Amino acid sequence: MSTDYIKELNDSQCAAVVYNDGPSLVIAGAGSGKTRVLTYKIAYLLEHGYEPWNILALTFTNKAAREMKERIGKKVGEQRARRLWMGTFHSIFSRILRAEAASLGFTSQFTIYDTSDSKSLIRSIIKEMGLDEKMYKPGNVQARISNAKNHLVSPSAYAANKEAYESDNAAKMPAVRDIYSRYWDRCRQSGAMDFDDLLFYTFILFRDFPEILEKYRTQFRYILVDEYQDTNYAQHMIVLQLSKESQMLCVVGDDAQSIYSFRGANIDNILNFSTLYPKTKIFKLEQNYRSTKTIVSAANSLIEKNERQIRKAVFSEKERGEAIGVFQAYSDVEEAEIVVNKITEMRRRKDYEYADFAILYRTNAQSRVFEEALRKRSVPYKIYGGLSFYQRKEIKDAIAYFRLLVNPDDEEAFKRIINYPARGIGDTTLGKIIDAAVSNNVSLWQAMCEPSTFGLELNKNTLAKLQKFRELIEEFIEMQYEKNAYEIGTEIIRKSGIMNEISQDNTPENLSRKENIEELVNGMHEYCSERMEEGNTNISLSDFLSEVSLLTDQDSDKEGDDKKVTLMTVHSAKGLEFPNVFVVGLEENLFPSGMSGYSPQAMEEERRLFYVAITRAEDHCFLSYAKSRFRYGKMEFSSPSRFLRDIDTCYLSLPEEAGISNRVDERASRFRNEQRERQVASPPASIPPKREAENAPSSTAPRTLKRVGALPPTRSSAPLTDLQVGQTIEHERFGIGEVINIEGTGDNMKATIHFRNAGDKQLLLRFARFKILN
Repeated sequence: MSTDYIKELNDSQCAAVVYNDGPSLVIAGAGSGKTRVLTYKIAYLLEHGYEPWNILALTFTNKAAREMKERIGKKVGEQRARRLWMGTFHSIFSRILRAEAASLGFTSQFTIYDTSDSKSLIRSIIKEMGLDEKMYKPGNVQARISNAKNHLVSPSAYAANKEAYESDNAAKMPAVRDIYSRYWDRCRQSGAMDFDDLLFYTFILFRDFPEILEKYRTQFRYILVDEYQDTNYAQHMIVLQLSKESQMLCVVGDDAQSIYSFRGANIDNILNFSTLYPKTKIFKLEQNYRSTKTIVSAANSLIEKNERQIRKAVFSEKERGEAIGVFQAYSDVEEAEIVVNKITEMRRRKDYEYADFAILYRTNAQSRVFEEALRKRSVPYKIYGGLSFYQRKEIKDAIAYFRLLVNPDDEEAFKRIINYPARGIGDTTLGKIIDAAVSNNVSLWQAMCEPSTFGLELNKNTLAKLQKFRELIEEFIEMQYEKNAYEIGTEIIRKSGIMNEISQDNTPENLSRKENIEELVNGMHEYCSERMEEGNTNISLSDFLSEVSLLTDQDSDKEGDDKKVTLMTVHSAKGLEFPNVFVVGLEENLFPSGMSGYSPQAMEEERRLFYVAITRAEDHCFLSYAKSRFRYGKMEFSSPSRFLRDIDTCYLSLPEEAGISNRVDERASRFRNEQRERQVASPPASIPPKREAENAPSSTAPRTLKRVGALPPTRSSAPLTDLQVGQTIEHERFGIGEVINIEGTGDNMKATIHFRNAGDKQLLLRFARFKILN
């Protein structure tokens, strides 16, 4: 086989690819070709004595694994690439767990609970225990259980942990340890694992069954891990279990982009890698192929302020590029207008497409004002990380039927569909089934199927309804031995009544649900067709469920999204790139987040998050902040983020230099002149003469916002304000503007203002919050 593709690499990339004599750590700076190195390294291994099944490559998204596998296929052939053990931690470990399930007391048909399933079960347990859901919020309890599992802490170990109990007690949730224990047991009774269990049980499998660990150690002769800075303790320990003896391990990542501690990611995994593997050879990929020299240098000047890092000198050989623009806005509303104005200007002036722009923010709540500004200008946009296809109600309903026939003990699937579509089995009956199941330590399905055995007392009518439901599910169960996933899925959707339920009327909502169900069926058909093309003839519903249960929002792109401006949190943007990036909301208590606690460790992660945001940009990067922002139901005043001061000013175009045009457009000027002419002919009685010079604000006075025009009039002819056409005002939310019209009297007096960024606004003066500048 030819290895000519090695010539496509720079010296650092090439060195990282060809070194296979021991553990290696590849520190890959932003835009430095990390994916290319991983791809070529795997291809290189396949051409130097390794079989595809001997290579384990772990990623964080299915999309990343899929793209790498496609690239590898072009180098070594699709058939060989297809046999690689490459995928996300969760998908690879679920594959191992299904093969070895019996050792852990599960069947290979175990269900994988997503976050909503997990939260629903926790909510049920909280209710059964008689706890206050306001104190024991399911999401908070779930987070604590997830954190315990990610640190490989079992329910019994958690209950015995003094620090955990004190933390729960301080949070006024002392019963978390009891909820965790019940949750663990209920998942086992249901034959289910949540996402965290896929890691936890893999660790237990390798820890408690050395012969199984040895089997996989022998199989995986070489292990590669992408984005190693994002690994948590459990992932780190499983990799250590598999690689400790052979030391044939390559991890790739960038400590400067470690931003997921809230999910359990531990930056120490990459910082201390060389300590754990003393023979480690370190490679640094320092050439950035993505961004201009200015963007790279600005990002370097920012991240060098962090103490805990593996030092590297990232550089770019692209053009110098423009300075990073910094915009100051009077409010979040004006900030959104500034950004959207800039997008439309650049699109017109530089021939960019809408898809060439991304707006990145620290919190999801910030998207609203940008959505409004974009809609007002008819700019198409998408919000990245919205509700995924498989989280929609009608899809989850259909999937619940699939799950129940594959695993009848699945509690969450059972609860979801026992009365959907409605079959007269209400909450009271379901409550009795749950009580009987919990009392006898059996699944809900078992309790329903054998009511007399488990003390389930119900009237004949209700028992008949349950019997009919049981027969329906058992009919579906029999199908899985005769039909493939697509055929079974089609039958379930038809016979269960789901399609009839959503076809009752032609409301837009039901039409959308119907389209989604049809898309699910199409997806199942495509899934089966692809695998049949690959030579698989027995494509079970269990196989289909295993795949879709592990999908993430990043694994699918919606049609038409390539023609829209992208809005997303900085966390969601990691791994992506755009020609033009706006990083917004750079204010204290927002970015850095006030939730961080401002500890040195937290500030370093927030700074890394800002570094990630800047390095998403290829051609242009813009930073913005607002002097006031509507938060928590009130207007709050803010100061610029400390991180703006971390960037060397030689790479920035600051507000004074960047400026915001003072020009009023022609239409506004014409409107203003017409109004002045009318006022000369007939000056309105309610507008007093212009203030004397000594009462005008000093040009050197601080530009603080205060409310004017709100004094209660003593009579209808009394003026509300000294405002005149042609004056410049500073509004609390819309910024600088010029008065182009005044109409009405007394409490009904209104002014039309042309704001530099927000356009024309008509304000009722008795409620308006502004200050006259001149």
